[in-house]
Amino acid sequence: MKQIAIVTLGLLLIISSAAGATKAPGELIDEAVQVLQEIAEQPDAEHFRYVLQNTRGVAVFPSVLKAGLGLGGRYGEGVVLKYDPSQERWYGPYFVQLKGISYGLQIGVQKTSLVLVMTAEEGLRSLEEGQITLGGNLSVAAGPLGRSAEAGTNLTLDAVMYSYSISKGAFIGASLEGASIDNSVNANQVYWNQELTPAEMLARPASNRNVRNLIRELERMMAGEAEVSL
Repeated sequence: MKQIAIVTLGLLLIISSAAGATKAPGELIDEAVQVLQEIAEQPDAEHFRYVLQNTRGVAVFPSVLKAGLGLGGRYGEGVVLKYDPSQERWYGPYFVQLKGISYGLQIGVQKTSLVLVMTAEEGLRSLEEGQITLGGNLSVAAGPLGRSAEAGTNLTLDAVMYSYSISKGAFIGASLEGASIDNSVNANQVYWNQELTPAEMLARPASNRNVRNLIRELERMMAGEAEVSL
């Protein structure tokens, strides 16, 4: 029992260490581009493109670290862009942190690249208001690229968000927690050079040079084949 407690503490320290290693906004954007390029190379990427064509916003987390042994947790830094389909314009970026503590049958360490596609205004409004809880005040359906057994696939576009992930490492068992997404205050202050609310950041056109590559990759995928086999 003592050994399990020690191992669990060690795994949680990994999460804590990750939380303290905040990445520069430009580095996070560059890694987000790489994640989208990796997803585009997957054999089932057409499903992702189909959902992306109906997006109201996207959150990209290049590296979400999850560790656990009975008690566990996860942490990742991400970037959010808002999309206005009527104007075909992107807004942001808004930098966020994903955090969660989990309980249940789980053991191992896993590194995941995660993309959340918001297909309803409700998802964007919640992000603009501040902290949200996935699976709590917002439902999330797992897209076909997800390798986790935590949720089923839903392609009827009736969910607020769809998650797509590419996992690296081994993780056994499903967790019971709902991860939260909230403001990465330091990253946003560095990027914008002033203190803004999430709503203010997501109301500003995404026109800065260092975010154009991310927008270009999103639009390239959105321009793909619209049809999908369900």
